[in-house]
Formats: sequence, structure tokens, C-alpha cells
Amino acid sequence: MKNIEDFILEAEENSLKDYIKKIRNNLFAIILITAIGIVIGIAYALHLVDIYQSTTTLKISKPQGNILESSMLSDFQGFTNDRFISTEIGIMRSYSIRYAVAKTLIDSFKTSHKPEEFSLILQKTSSSSERIPLSPETIAGILGANISIEQQKGIDLVDISANSPSPYEAALIVNCYAKEYVKYNLSINRKLLTNVKDFLAAQVKDKQLDLSVSEDLISKYQAQNGIIALDVQSQSLITQLANFEAQRDNVKIELLAATKTLSQLKDELKLQSPKIASYLESMASQSYYKAIQDQIANLEVTKDMAMLNKKNDANNPVIRDYESKISQLKEKLNVQLESEKNGILASNPDVVKNLMEKIISTDVETHSLTIQSDELNKIIRKYELQFNKLPSTSIEYARLERRREADEKLFSLLEQKHQEAQINELSQPGNVIIIDGGIIPQFPSKPDRQRIVLIGLLIGAGLSLAFVFIKEYFSNSIKTPDDIENKNINVLAWVPAVEELNKKNSKEVELIVNEKPDSIASESFKSLRQRVQYSKIEEGSPLKTILVTSSMPVEGKTFVSLNLAGSFAQLGKKTLLLDLDLRKPRVHKIFKQHRKPGVIDYLFNQVQLQDIINRTEMESLYFISSGTISPNPSEMIASRSMKNFISELRDIFDIIIIDSAPMITVVDTEIISSLVDASILVVSANKTEFEPMQKAVELIQKSSKSFIGTVLNKFVYKNGYSSYYKYYYYYSHNGNGNGNGNGRMKKSSRMKA
Repeated sequence: MKNIEDFILEAEENSLKDYIKKIRNNLFAIILITAIGIVIGIAYALHLVDIYQSTTTLKISKPQGNILESSMLSDFQGFTNDRFISTEIGIMRSYSIRYAVAKTLIDSFKTSHKPEEFSLILQKTSSSSERIPLSPETIAGILGANISIEQQKGIDLVDISANSPSPYEAALIVNCYAKEYVKYNLSINRKLLTNVKDFLAAQVKDKQLDLSVSEDLISKYQAQNGIIALDVQSQSLITQLANFEAQRDNVKIELLAATKTLSQLKDELKLQSPKIASYLESMASQSYYKAIQDQIANLEVTKDMAMLNKKNDANNPVIRDYESKISQLKEKLNVQLESEKNGILASNPDVVKNLMEKIISTDVETHSLTIQSDELNKIIRKYELQFNKLPSTSIEYARLERRREADEKLFSLLEQKHQEAQINELSQPGNVIIIDGGIIPQFPSKPDRQRIVLIGLLIGAGLSLAFVFIKEYFSNSIKTPDDIENKNINVLAWVPAVEELNKKNSKEVELIVNEKPDSIASESFKSLRQRVQYSKIEEGSPLKTILVTSSMPVEGKTFVSLNLAGSFAQLGKKTLLLDLDLRKPRVHKIFKQHRKPGVIDYLFNQVQLQDIINRTEMESLYFISSGTISPNPSEMIASRSMKNFISELRDIFDIIIIDSAPMITVVDTEIISSLVDASILVVSANKTEFEPMQKAVELIQKSSKSFIGTVLNKFVYKNGYSSYYKYYYYYSHNGNGNGNGNGRMKKSSRMKA
């Protein structure tokens, strides 16, 4: 006995065979649909426009402080993480960058000597020769769809790629894109320094006007009162007072600039992290830091005064002592701030870290400048007491001279600061470097035509298989002998489709066993003859009357009846083909004879039996036509005369093949099945459906026990049963397939009694 595994393996094998048969049976449809898919793929691939891609590579690093900037805090070193790179990529994709690139591309087009090398940025016009660029807004939108920006995995390199039908334009776009982003990045990194430079430039301009006014006032005073010369002591006092006033005003200007910068940084930090901003406010207000900054500021002022008294001798031991003390205090403050900074910066993004570091540094600077300003104001007040003691005749002139010198020194200081700010701004590097510029591609990157054709092939093959299996799934028609046997219905034989029957004058070759005795169809009828003969051998009596019918019309029952009769005649048996399809008879047309007289005429006693028996061109084969069309064929078939008629024929012929009406359409055949020894149901491949076939079998079995099996007609067995065809071909072409035929038919004649 088979175990469960054997049954499973057998079921899987049968299922695979079924699939293969389905594919082979529909091979033409599969090839056709697949070919259509390939053709569509080729047509689509050829229709697509070549797209060229150019790529530029940027290196993005964390922004660093400018090289001239002196900070009390050491630079916070770190590496650029993925979040920072992602932020920069988001900036690159922004509309503002794309808009700037669009304007640059338009300018490039206007100055280009080869406008035909542009494509994406041009609009279609009615005139093919006129080429006009689109608006910057439209081009910015187009760039968004044709630009890709990706970070190289694991490193700080970013690739910017552009696609365009023009290779020149693709390279131009990525290069413009990279340059615009570098320009934008540089402007962002220099933003604070640029603000300071612009502020100092405005102050220089104002102080230059103030100096001019001061010089004019002195000139006017001297012109009115004569030239006044101050004594050495007064001139020294005015010079010192002017120096301190200029230094104070300079500190005030620096304080104002630092305050603006600090405010901008704090506002930006609040947007990034409000909690960190609040923490920095509280940290900056701690008394410990204020005390150290106060000491540093006092020492800075004292050092400046000492340098004035010592004639700016920087190598003086007193000056060096002050500088040493200031350095120690700065180092102390630096260590404390570094400790605090490391604690609050550890878990924050790079953007926040940079802002916090700048805020701490600027806040320390602001507080120090405030203290210096206060100290200088105190010193100026002391010198003003001495200044007010000057003689009344020279005090007005001294006041004007004091103002002029203060304005002159302040202007010089601001001019120097402005120049430093300019150098500082220009020395501030960006954090983006162009590693590789975009080059003009030599070959298109899209479309991949081979892939498109391959996809067309795969889609076509997939659709063809889907079509086959959907068709098979929803099809209810019988296709193979296995389909019939799966319904527990016996299959006697299968008859291949005969191509000649689809041509004109097909009736001349309808008796295939005589016309083409070596054909595969003839062999099929010989097999059918053998199986019919031995289908009821155990019952003892041979079969003489055989009914051939079908479930529905046009399934080939007459063709099977004719050739089954012919195959028996080839054995030398006296065979009769009886046409009992009294509604649509066709046998007489095959033999080119008149329908009358026939069965009905004999039953009505209008002719003798020998008058209706017709001899055919094939020896031992006879036929009887239906005769006059009866108004009540069912009653005629069910009559006693019909039973007597068939009994009478049994005595004359060895084999009687009865061609009757389709089983389901009328009741005639159901009656005949009870009068014969055997009944055969003809099934047409790819036409007969399961339900009519089963119903026809049930009707025959209900009326009698004569049903012996089915014949599958028009079966294309080359696809499903190729081995049968192979074996037949081998034997028939070696001289063993002659079919025992007795020659071709000659013109039929009536057999006289």
C-alpha cells in the first residue's frame, strides 16, 4: 500500500504535469502575448529620450572659527555626524538654493553661444527656431524633480546629480548647484562677522564726520581768537584725557557690536533649544564668573593706564606683571567654563553646540567690555577735575582740542578695527569643499533599453501565463481524456482534429479510415473498434447494435459514427450505418445521395427494406438514410415498428452503427439507447462542457445499461499526449500502419433485394 508521502508526491507530480500540459496546449497564445510584450517594450524603449547624468561631489565638515579669532574658550572639536549632513542636504534641496541656481542658469543661457545645448530650462514655443528660457520659479520646480542629493555611506561626502536630455546642461546644472550652495554656506558662516564689519563701517563713517566737525570748530575758534598755544602740562592732560575718551568710546562701540551679536545668537539658540538657552542665562549670572571677569577688566584698564604713563613700553616689568595676572585669571575662567561646557554640550547636536560655544564666548566678552567702560568712565571723571582747573582763557580751546584729539584717536581705532573685521570676514572659511566638479557625460544614463525590453519580456510572459491559467480556471470545457476520467467516466478512445475537415469539400475526406488509412485519425478509430468489441465480452453475446450520440449539436457524432462503421467494414464485417437523427439527418449528404426513401418511408410501408439499403464505395459498408422528415419523430422511434425494424436489421448485418440526435436536445436518443447493445457518447475537445456531458451519461444510464464510454473528438494530442503521436509516427512510417484498408470509395449504388 502507498503511504501518505507517496500520495503527496504523486499528487505534486500530476499537478506539475497538468501545468505543463496547460502551457503546451496554449503555447501559441503564450508566444503571441510574450511577443507583444517584447514589441511594446522595444517600442517604448526606442520612444524614450536619452537622459544624461552628471555628478559633483562635495565634502561637508563642521564649521570652525575663523583663523584670526581669539577666544577665551578652546575650540570644541568634533566630527560631523549624519544629522548635520542631513540638515545640510535639506538646505541644498531648499527652494532658495534652487531659485538661485535657476537665475544662474538663465544668465548662462543668455551669454551662451550654443543655446541648442539647453533643454530643461527652455519653454516650448510655436516657432521651432525661437528658444526662450522659462521663469526662475518654473525652473526651480523642474530642478526639484531632476536633481538628486545623496550622502555617500559612512563618510562626509555628498553627491549632487542632475539629469537632462542635454549632456552639457546636466554638467552645467550640477556645477552651478555646487557653486551656489558653497556661496550660500560661506555667507552663513560669515554672517556674524559680516554684521560686525558692516556695523564698524557705519561707525567709521560717523566718526569721520565727527572728526571733520571738530577740526572745523578749532579752525573757526583760532580764526576768531587768534592762535592759542597750550602749555606742555595742559597739552599732556588733554592728550591723556582724549586717549581715555577715545578708548572708552571704542569700548562702547565694541560693547554695542558684541551685544547685538549676543542677542542674535541667543535668539537662534532659543529656536533650537529653549531649555539650553535658559540654562546659559542662569550660568552667566553666577557671581563666581562675574567676580573673575571684574578682576580681568580692572587689570586691563590698569595696564592701559600704566602703558600710557610708561610711554607704551610693552617690555616694562610692570606691564608684563599685569599681563601675567590677566593671563592667569583668563586661564582660571577658561578651565571653569570648559568644565561647564563639556557637561552641557555632551548630548546636544552640532548646531546647538556651536551656538552655545559662541554665546558663552560672546557673553564673557560683553561683560568684560561693560566693566572696562565703567572703569574708563571713572578715570575720565578724575581727569576732568584736573581739566576744569585750566585757565579760563584757554579752557574753551582746550575743550575743542580735547574733542578733536578724542575724535581723531577714536576714528583711528575704529578704522583699524574695521580693517581687522574685513580681514576677519574674508579669512572665515566655509565648511564645504568641491571635491569633483561635474563633467559632461559621454553616454546617456537613462533609459536602460535592455532592461526595458527584458521587463517587457517578463511582463509579456507573466501576462501570457496569467491568461492561460485564468482561462483554464474559468473554462468549463473538456480538453483531455484525463478531464473525462476524472469524472469517473470511461474513455474508449480519442480522435485527433482532422485539418482537412476545416477546408472546402471536406465531405470528400470525412470517411477518413478509407481516404487516409495511414493517418493518426484512422489509427484512433481502429483503437475505438477494438475497445468497443471487447467492452462487454464478459456478457457472452457480441455487440451488434451500437448507438453513437453526443450531448449537444456539432460535436462530431456523425463523423465518429461514419468512421467507426468504416473501421468495422475494414475487418470484412457487413456493416450498416443507420441514420436515426430524424430531425437533422446528414449521413446521406456525406455519400452524396438523396434523403428519401429512408427509415420513415419504410416504417410507413411505402417502400421495401431492400429499397432503403444503400451500398457505398467501401466494401462491406452500407447506409440507410432517415427518409421523409416525420412530424412526430419521438413517437416513430418509440413505436413497435422501430423495434421490429432494428431486429430485422440485426439478422442482415454483422454490425449496425446508429447515428442519432444529440442526447440532451430531444428524447429520441434516450429511447434508442434502450434498444441497442451499446451506447457511445461523443465529446468534442475544447467545446463540450462538463455539465452537459455528465447529464447525457446520466440519461443513458437511466434508460438502459448500454453505455460503454465516451470518445474524445477533435483532440489535439500532440500537445497533451505527444508520446502517443511519437509511437504511431514510428510504426506507421515503417509500413505497419496501413490500416487494412480496401481502397478508396467509388460512387455508391442501391443494393437490390
